[in-house]
Amino acid sequence: MSSKTRGAVACAAPLALVAGLLAACGPDDGPVQIDSPSLSAGVQSTCRAFLDDVPRTLADEQSRPVSPDGALGAAWGDPAITLTCGVSVPDDFDKFAFCQETNGVGWFIPDTQLEDESSDVTFTALGYRPIVQVHLPSTYRPDGAAAVPAQLAAAVKANLKLVRPCL
Repeated sequence: MSSKTRGAVACAAPLALVAGLLAACGPDDGPVQIDSPSLSAGVQSTCRAFLDDVPRTLADEQSRPVSPDGALGAAWGDPAITLTCGVSVPDDFDKFAFCQETNGVGWFIPDTQLEDESSDVTFTALGYRPIVQVHLPSTYRPDGAAAVPAQLAAAVKANLKLVRPCL
C-alpha cells in the first residue's frame, strides 16, 4: 500500500466514525412532540402519577423524551408510539361504539382502523378519568395492536379512576 493510499485510509476512518455518530443521533433520539390539553391541577397530578407508572418499554420499543417539558404524555420507538393523558372523548365515539377489553381495560378503537391493518390505530380508554389515548403507527401492527393496550392496562387501573366500563 502506498503512503498516499495509507493517508487516504487514515483520513477516511475518522470521517466514517463521525458519520456513524451523527447517524446514531437520528430523529429517534430527539423529543417527540406531545400536544397536552389544558387541564385542572388535580387532573394534571393524576396524569403525572399515571405517566410515572407507564412501562419504559412498550411493544419492545424503548421510551423516548417528549416535548415540551412537562407534556402530559409519553412516547416509545421510531416511528413514535404516543400516549396522551387528559384527552376528550373522540368525535367518532357514540353509544353504539364497541370497546375492546384487554387485561380488564376497555379501549375504544374506531371501526375503520380495526378493519384496515395497514392504517395507524388510536386506542382510547374511555371508561377511566382522565381519559388516555394511544396512537400506534401502522408499522407496529398486528403485534403492537395487542401488546400496547395489554402492557398499559396495569398503569391505567392503578392510577386512573374507573367511572364507567367501556364495553
